[in-house]
Amino acid sequence: MKHVLHSDLKTLVQSLFEKSGCSPHESERIAHYLIEANLTGHDSHGVIRAPLYLDYVNQDRVRPGQSIDIVFQTETFAMVDGNFGFGQVIGEQATRLGIQMAQDQSIVAIALRNSGHLGRIGDWPTMVTREGMISIHFVNTNGYGLLVAPFGGTERRLSANPIAAGIPVPDGPPIILDISTSALAEGKLKVAYNKEVDVPPNCIIDHQGNPTTDPRDFYSDPPGVLLPFGGHKGYGLGILAEMFAGMLTGNGCSNPGNNERLLNGMFTIIINPRKLPDHSEAQQEITSYIDYLKSSARAPGFSEILIPGEPEERTRIQRLETGIPLDDTTWQSLVESALQAGLSRETVESMTLK
Repeated sequence: MKHVLHSDLKTLVQSLFEKSGCSPHESERIAHYLIEANLTGHDSHGVIRAPLYLDYVNQDRVRPGQSIDIVFQTETFAMVDGNFGFGQVIGEQATRLGIQMAQDQSIVAIALRNSGHLGRIGDWPTMVTREGMISIHFVNTNGYGLLVAPFGGTERRLSANPIAAGIPVPDGPPIILDISTSALAEGKLKVAYNKEVDVPPNCIIDHQGNPTTDPRDFYSDPPGVLLPFGGHKGYGLGILAEMFAGMLTGNGCSNPGNNERLLNGMFTIIINPRKLPDHSEAQQEITSYIDYLKSSARAPGFSEILIPGEPEERTRIQRLETGIPLDDTTWQSLVESALQAGLSRETVESMTLK
């Protein structure tokens, strides 16, 4: 296990994408969001993805230099196309468009299709909360990311289909919920695979439908399958994500016929609470309810009650100080990518904290 300063790691990752043909700005945005995922403790969506993204470029599964095109727009709704661009850039552009539209409206919706992998979806509601607004985001893939069995099934039929939401909190960090509708995000399986550790029970089954905790069973040939979280509950939310992010955006629901490249669809709803007639009362309600939640008696083993988003914020503060931990497999994959891009081993190794 190595610990790398976030600034050094960002410089390395940004260099990799510049070498792959991305502009300095695009490379900086990709690196920024990958590092942010690591800083918040979501290593599954951090720099572990960089070598895979570089492979996508080489295979024309994601295209550098793209921007969103507006397909259709009214005052409160926009359908936009990501043109197979990097999700870290396309997702930011689509979210910014929604924020701009919501400045003059109480509620707007953005339907994004044909985006490359959007990374950690929690970044988008976080971006919205910085403008004092509320949002919810539904995400799917159109078929390349088939991973999850339907409730009662043993074959891949859904994507991991994350749902994220954010609510700004007066004088405090925002409430950020960012969950996969599968029992685990696939990236967390990859992290466990690289670390050679088991995953919790009831997360995956092998290709014969047998329960297992070994992530190698998921990546075997034939492959295993992810399960929805909470049985029918996660399954139902996964279907909703397919409908919002797949059907309403034009991205398409998960289908094995759509497996040429990983394309994310995202349906975003943004609410501007400042347009509410009782905005100040709503702000007070947020604070009062958080205080009420935290005043509950603690269960055994718990010293405090946290709000969604607080664990990530605390992890971010810690990792800014101590560096980002990277397992040996992930680190070596970054080293290999750097060497292939023409960077020296000395340059890469110098980024490791002793």
